[in-house]
Amino acid sequence: MSIPDYQTIMLPLLQHLADKKEKSSQETFEALSEVFGLREQEKNELLPSGNQPIFMNRIAWAKTYLKKTGFIESPKRGYYRITERGIAELKKNPKKIDNKYLSQFSEFADFVKTRVIKHNSVNKYIEVDNVKTPDENIEYNYQQIRNALANDVLDKIKQCSPYFFEKLVIELLLKMGYGGSRQEAGKITGKSADGGIDGIIKEDKLGLDTIYIQAKRWDGTIGSPEIQKFAGALQGQRARKGIFITTSDFTKEAYDFVSHIESKIVLINGETLTKLMIEHNVGVSPVSSYEIKRIDSDYFEE
Repeated sequence: MSIPDYQTIMLPLLQHLADKKEKSSQETFEALSEVFGLREQEKNELLPSGNQPIFMNRIAWAKTYLKKTGFIESPKRGYYRITERGIAELKKNPKKIDNKYLSQFSEFADFVKTRVIKHNSVNKYIEVDNVKTPDENIEYNYQQIRNALANDVLDKIKQCSPYFFEKLVIELLLKMGYGGSRQEAGKITGKSADGGIDGIIKEDKLGLDTIYIQAKRWDGTIGSPEIQKFAGALQGQRARKGIFITTSDFTKEAYDFVSHIESKIVLINGETLTKLMIEHNVGVSPVSSYEIKRIDSDYFEE
């Protein structure tokens, strides 16, 4: 069974608390996982941020909505129990409890007012999916904006000259924490007799090892023959480590080849390249940022 949305969780959650006992978050998580027949993989599937399991997050928001409506309460940190109003609702034997059902209560109507967010920085409206929790809506919409930006960045790179692309790669690696200076890193960039090598960079600030770079602004998929040539160039330099970066992608044979050779060669395709550029602010600049906060329960303990 797929992971249920937070509204589908509401009624089973209330039924789980029907015995009027205080239930911990972990106890509720395990009990509802069994109710919905979730596999371990589904129980452990994370939000895009990787900060929390999706199912745990949906349970938390189901709790929040039921609590705001007065169906459940939290007597102490991490524990919940049903209220008299919640018991009264269960006695009505509702077939489903969801946002529409809760909207008949003024407390819930006051809590949930806005269903559309305008994101000024991208000049478009982002619709809120009622199936996803607010956390999920933020994260998934963020991923959509980030993916669109990545596509735009890749298009820009493909319009640039090969020489500019090589400089971009060096700048990115320096931003990622590799050692040396831009001048040192690019000292063999652009040489016609580079033996398949477009640049070098120190692995760390002390220069304990050197990494050789090949940067290809290609449209076609790169196969193992090109990687073999690069590996040969590394051997010619008596080098052990290399990075092959492209705007396109690599074949399965190329990935297989680098996994079976003595030299360590990392393959970075266009998708990974743009993600790294966005992460390290190369070719992009922040427009706006949002800080998500939660209550500090320890602060309120006396």
